[in-house]
Amino acid sequence: MSSIRQVLDLGQSAGETLIRPHQPGDLGWIIHRQTRLYTQEFGWDGSFEAMLAEIAARFIATVQPEKEACWVAARNGEILGSVMLVEHSPGVAQLRILYVEAFARGLGLGARLVKTCDDFARAAGYGKIILWTNSILLPARRLYEAAGYRLIESEAHESFGQKLIGETWEKAL
Repeated sequence: MSSIRQVLDLGQSAGETLIRPHQPGDLGWIIHRQTRLYTQEFGWDGSFEAMLAEIAARFIATVQPEKEACWVAARNGEILGSVMLVEHSPGVAQLRILYVEAFARGLGLGARLVKTCDDFARAAGYGKIILWTNSILLPARRLYEAAGYRLIESEAHESFGQKLIGETWEKAL
């Protein structure tokens, strides 16, 4: 019941949810929150945090603003989710570290973040977007499928202290 109340309160609170470019300090917060969420929801260990930190550090050190970006969904200064788009190879972008806070799920923020990536990738001249996820991340998988991504590969692996099935998805633009 408290989860429902939070969602309803979020929907009624003053201020619009904005999708904005990341700002200094956002990536540290995103690493912290996504790690905490996935530890609570899936039992993932600190190696997940290390992977997120590597992705964020590489992005900050080498970002090509005309080809790569990170966006934050925020309301009244509170980060509700984020996503990143980076160059994977010439003509191919990669969607990275999508997450939405548990209390903000169901409001369409994930779909808005994915669409922001798709639109940016088209404008940047990419012909395709790929992403890697895990099969247990069901809401994310539904978002990708609804946005026109298709599953192209699955492989069992042990990561983050768990036995998982990694998936590669792609979308032609």
